[in-house]
Amino acid sequence: MEQVKLETERLIVRKMELQDAETLYHYWSDPLVTKFMNITPFTSPAQAEDMIQLINGMSIEGRANRYSIVVKETNEVIGTCGFNMIDEENSRAEIGYDLGRAHWGKGFAAEAVKTLVRHGFLDMELNRIEAKVEPENKDSIKLLERLSFQKEGLLREYEKAKGVFIDVYMFSLLKREFRI
Repeated sequence: MEQVKLETERLIVRKMELQDAETLYHYWSDPLVTKFMNITPFTSPAQAEDMIQLINGMSIEGRANRYSIVVKETNEVIGTCGFNMIDEENSRAEIGYDLGRAHWGKGFAAEAVKTLVRHGFLDMELNRIEAKVEPENKDSIKLLERLSFQKEGLLREYEKAKGVFIDVYMFSLLKREFRI
């Protein structure tokens, strides 16, 4: 597995580590943070450790990867981002991201996603990056539109989340549309 460490002006995006589990547990146990994620709020720090080990194992297999988002100035983990699905044959991947509630509205998600998209197109040689977003997730929709993702349409009852089939919007950005 490649060791990825991406840097922006304010952030480091790096491999998730077990030492991140306690902080990520606090975020992933918050119903507002997990509202649009495909997990139910965690009830124990061990769940975060298990999730990190599962995700890192998937990274080794090349099916997905997820990184911790760290503020350079404080070395604080503030969330995660990564590719939930990687389709090497078709040079595409699906992006996902989450932040602890205290870090919302500060531009951190856009900064992390932008560097992840750059990594996807330039280093991973992807042609297409997708994002599936629930219609009620207005903040994520705004973020994707600000980063030039195009809304392709509504996928009706496309996924099962927390036991219920949900609609999602499909957004995408193509390599030829990407501006460094």
